[in-house]
Amino acid sequence: MNEGIKTIIYPVQDLEKAKTLFGRLLGVEPTADAPYYVGYDIGDQHVGLDPNGHRHGQNGPTAYHDVDDIEGTMKALLEAGAEAVQDIKSVGGGKRTAVLKDPDGNIIGLTQNP
Repeated sequence: MNEGIKTIIYPVQDLEKAKTLFGRLLGVEPTADAPYYVGYDIGDQHVGLDPNGHRHGQNGPTAYHDVDDIEGTMKALLEAGAEAVQDIKSVGGGKRTAVLKDPDGNIIGLTQNP
């Protein structure tokens, strides 16, 4: 089942400047604050800042669909013509993510929470 888009990750070049800007935009303190990632939780939404995003090919924000079966969803999307960009990986706390590209080049993120 797809629970909708609950996570958006922005690639950033200057994490401190982005942290200041998004802190003011969102009006909350970060719930994750590390040199490799800063994240904010607002209701059911998570907004992340990734200073390594550009290096990993992320050219803009990636919306992540929250699914309950990441393997099954990824398999179905690959069969429907998507291309894997990032295979399923654990990102901590039992959360797993994957990134695909549709036939038009649009990026699709998947996340599965524990």
